[in-house]
Amino acid sequence: MSQSTRTTAAGRRDARAAAAAPDASGVFTHRQILTILGGLLLGMFLAALDQTVVSTAIRTIADDLQGYDLQAWATTAFLITSTIATPLYGKLSDLYGRRPFYLFAIGVFVVGSMLCGLADSMYQLAAFRAIQGIGAGGLMSLALAIIGDIVPPRERSKYQGFFMAVFGTSSVLGPVIGGFLAGQDSILGITGWRWIFYVNVPLGILAFVVVMRVLHLPHTRREHRIDWPGALALVVALVPLLIVAEQGRTWGWDSGRAVLCYVIGVVGLIAFVLAERAYQDDALLPLRLFTNRSFAIGSIGSIVLGAGMFGGILLLPQYLQIVHESSPTVAGLQMIPLVAGIMTGAMGSGIAIGRTGKYKIFPLVGVVFIVAALVSMSFIIGADTSVWSLVPFMVLLGIGLGFNFQPVILAVQNAVSPREMGVATSSVTFFRQMGGTIGVAAFLSILFTTLPTKIGNAFSEAGLSSIAGSVDLDEALSDTSQISAAPPAVVQAFKVGFSDSIDLVFLVAAAVVAIGFFVMLFLPEVPLSDKSGIQALQEAGDGPGTAVTPEVPADQPTQSVGAAAPTSTAPPAGTTEDPRH
Repeated sequence: MSQSTRTTAAGRRDARAAAAAPDASGVFTHRQILTILGGLLLGMFLAALDQTVVSTAIRTIADDLQGYDLQAWATTAFLITSTIATPLYGKLSDLYGRRPFYLFAIGVFVVGSMLCGLADSMYQLAAFRAIQGIGAGGLMSLALAIIGDIVPPRERSKYQGFFMAVFGTSSVLGPVIGGFLAGQDSILGITGWRWIFYVNVPLGILAFVVVMRVLHLPHTRREHRIDWPGALALVVALVPLLIVAEQGRTWGWDSGRAVLCYVIGVVGLIAFVLAERAYQDDALLPLRLFTNRSFAIGSIGSIVLGAGMFGGILLLPQYLQIVHESSPTVAGLQMIPLVAGIMTGAMGSGIAIGRTGKYKIFPLVGVVFIVAALVSMSFIIGADTSVWSLVPFMVLLGIGLGFNFQPVILAVQNAVSPREMGVATSSVTFFRQMGGTIGVAAFLSILFTTLPTKIGNAFSEAGLSSIAGSVDLDEALSDTSQISAAPPAVVQAFKVGFSDSIDLVFLVAAAVVAIGFFVMLFLPEVPLSDKSGIQALQEAGDGPGTAVTPEVPADQPTQSVGAAAPTSTAPPAGTTEDPRH
């Protein structure tokens, strides 16, 4: 009986796998793609929502755990592990397959979330957030790589637009959910803020079950060396640099601790480059990928645009919360026009790319929109500016962001071998994250450096010079309730000074993004392949263990059709009609 039950269960499992697998030519139906997409979106939603929820509630959490001066480390720990894990997931999934690593990422994220909810101190919370970050690092990049495996580039941007919708939705829901849960003393006998982490558990389990049932991708392993020296060097390079990016403003950018971080980071970077040269095609990030113009320009552009875009996105909530005295929850709702713009831009560009096969125009137009929005806001933002007057520019900024995120990844995926879909996708995501980290650190540094002067000038113009020096900026900005409790004249002068500083940072962000326009001018317009990554691998049919061919010319769409390793399924004779058409 037991043997019969096991046989029946195995049969059902095999039947589900067969139903979720592509046909003999590697083609997935539209229904199969949407089913897989549902699981991927759930996983990505977990990671995107968690960051905005936690950032909203971190002050309440720190107060409850009596670790106000340690709260930044809860964010830094997550940032370090998620950033480092991103390229590791990409390379390992190319070697061993996407499914096990995506399931691993979800599982680690759920375990980390559960542990975060149980934390009794900020040190524990930081350690558990680091575990969460290990999982989060794979949820975004692997989802994009999996879509590259199952959907041809010509149609891919239509589906990738859903990811931008998730990103945008989480940026609104995060502050709302975080503010609500952090404001509850207790829910079902458990402190309110702990539910911020516990809600990830059922969502994560659901995502795990869906992905396990519906994601069955053919994959053939090949002989390889594991680039342990490269992985270790990457950790040595990134950990100190990410720490100083988060803590540099507190320590001082030229302090002894900061300089030590710079030196260790540079040594680690040099060691990483040497390791990648030694391991060649088996490297964590094969250096020959940079000879591919699409990959090189996409990576450089991601750093520049990541710095400008994420820095600009960060500043708007700061302005709304301090100048308009909006709570984090209300500020999240006030950002809905930005989210609507992101969704419109992502969906619109995806549909247009699918119809025309042209993608280069969208990053260029998107940069123009972003620069126009940032410059316009720098001129109109003031202490008395209505939120409604910002709506058109938030929409314009959102459309520009929507035009940029997916087309760049699509261009890179289309130009590299499908055998390297994971490492190429994760690398672009990694460079964008690094750009965003650098941008946020730089813009906050500019903001806090100029604030004393700007606020001093505002106090002088208001005839309050005698009390300007008595205002503790760090204390006021860490607890904005102190600002509203001050006399009206002081409050107004403070808001004027803060608005003037934000104006300057918006201009700097616009200048950084403008550099991205000239970078993206060099992005090649490679014809989009009509073969998914799996189709390209199956049509290659070179036999197990075939190495990637570095001599294939860069930026050729034929790379995405045949310059890759095989699968065990032979290509059919003749052609198979795509059931999605």
